[in-house]
Amino acid sequence: MICRALILSLVVAAAAGPALAAKPAAEPSKDAPAGQYVDVSPVAIPIMAEGRLINYVFVNMRIQLTASADAAKWRAKEPYFRDALARIGNRMSFTDPKNYAAVDAPRLVDAFTREATAIAGKNVKAVVITSQTPKQRLGLPRPGAASGGVRREIQP
Repeated sequence: MICRALILSLVVAAAAGPALAAKPAAEPSKDAPAGQYVDVSPVAIPIMAEGRLINYVFVNMRIQLTASADAAKWRAKEPYFRDALARIGNRMSFTDPKNYAAVDAPRLVDAFTREATAIAGKNVKAVVITSQTPKQRLGLPRPGAASGGVRREIQP
């Protein structure tokens, strides 16, 4: 009976050891509000060259909100931001003249900042591109080349 109690207490101590040794999680800083942003789902931005569609770049955007903004309210409006990004992406060209696998980031950020500010007003602090993923990287014409079409080289 004493052996059984001893074994049981050792099993309980072994199971409780890691829980007691774990450090408590650090509390988030109260100075900087966490999560004051809205992530916009990827939107395909067309890349045009010489009047032809040659690629799409899928762009993720983040709208950074002010400290006083209600982040949950603006996250619920994410479809409005995504729609605005899709509309400006199709209304004007954001083709990077040096790289057909990327967008002209400064122009796109400027244009989308105006749209985001029209939706969220003074709650918009900044807009950044978090990622760009081209649909294709190979088989694109060289930027600045006057080839008139997509150039594909075939190796024998």
